[in-house]
Amino acid sequence: MSTQTATAAIDIRETSKIYGRNRETGVVALDQVSLAIRDNEFFTLLGPSGCGKTTLLRLIAGFEQPTHGEILLFGEHLEGLPPYKRPVNTVFQHYALFPHMTVAENISFGLEMLDTPNTQISSTVKEVLGLVQMEHLANRKTDQLSGGQQQRVALARALAPKPKVLLLDEPLSALDFKLRKEMQVELKRLQNETGITFIFVTHDQEEALTMSDRVAVMRDGLILQVGNPREIYDRPAKRFVADFIGDINILKGRILSKNGAQATVKLNAGYQGTAGLPAETDSLGDEVSIAIRPEQLSFVSGAGPEHLSGSIQHISYFGSGFDYEIVMPTGETIMLQLQNRGAGDHAYTVGDRAHIAISENSMQILAD
Repeated sequence: MSTQTATAAIDIRETSKIYGRNRETGVVALDQVSLAIRDNEFFTLLGPSGCGKTTLLRLIAGFEQPTHGEILLFGEHLEGLPPYKRPVNTVFQHYALFPHMTVAENISFGLEMLDTPNTQISSTVKEVLGLVQMEHLANRKTDQLSGGQQQRVALARALAPKPKVLLLDEPLSALDFKLRKEMQVELKRLQNETGITFIFVTHDQEEALTMSDRVAVMRDGLILQVGNPREIYDRPAKRFVADFIGDINILKGRILSKNGAQATVKLNAGYQGTAGLPAETDSLGDEVSIAIRPEQLSFVSGAGPEHLSGSIQHISYFGSGFDYEIVMPTGETIMLQLQNRGAGDHAYTVGDRAHIAISENSMQILAD
C-alpha cells in the first residue's frame, strides 16, 4: 500500500526490518511498508503487540536501521544518520526523568547537552512549561509529581529542542483511565499549538480515534489500512480492521450487483441493501463477509423483508447504554447497541422476539 507524497514530513518507502540473517530464517518485523506522514499531522500507528508499530517508530528515530528500503524526513534521507543528529525526539512509555533534578532542570538538561546558549535555555524552558501548563511547578523535584505531571514534564523535555517530528511510544499506557482521557485532549492541543508532526503508537483503539488526523492499522509487519478515524471506523477494508476497531457484527451474504464503490448485497439472514465495496472484492455471487456496527441497528415494531428478526439471548447494561445479543434464524449472532435515555426506555427482555432495522449506508463488505 503506497501513500507517498513529495511533501511528506516522513516518507517511508518499501521498508522492511528483518531480525536475523534473512527472511526465511529470521523474524520479519516490518514487511515492505510504504507510508507518507504529512507535515503538522497527528498520525497514529495502531495495532496489537508485535505488529511492527514500535519497530517502525525506532527506524524513524534511528535506534534501528532498516534491512531494506529508505526513510526520508522532509525529502532528506535518514540512512546512517545517528539519533542525536536527527530533528526527531521521542517520548517513551517510561519517562526516564531525573528524580534528583527539578522540573526546569530536567527540561534544560537536554538543551545543555546540545550546547544551547544559557539565555536561550532559560527562555525555552519557560516557553515549554507554558505549553504544558506547569510554570508553577518549575522548581519541584520530579519524584514529587503525579503521573500526569511527570507525563507533561517528559513532553516539555521532548518539545524543548523544537524537533520537526515528535515520536510517542504508548506514553499514556501507565496512566489511569480518567488521566488518560485528560492527556488525550492535552496531546492533541499541544500538537495543534506547536504545529509539530506527532507520530503516536498505541494498541488502544479509542486513543487512536480520539486524537488522530489519520490512523494506520498494522498487523504482522504490514499496514492494512490508512485513513481518518471515521474512514477506519465506518469503512474498514479488511476483516481484521473491522474486528480490531470497536464492536462489530459480521454477517454472511452475497453480492448481487455492483455500482462503483457500492454493491447491492443480500444477507443470508434475509435482508437486502447497499454496502460499501472495497477494491479487493470484485466477484458477483460470491459469499462475502459484511460488517455492521451495533449502533447502526435499531428495534422496530413489526417484521418485514426490510428488517432482520431474531431472539434476544442476552442483555448487558454498561451505564451509558445497553447491548442486546440477538440470534438470527441462520444461527448468526448480532449485537445491537442502544443509548440509555432514561428509565423505561428499553422494554425488551431475554427470550423476546425482536425485529431490527439497519441504518442506511451502514453496511461494509470486508476483504477477508
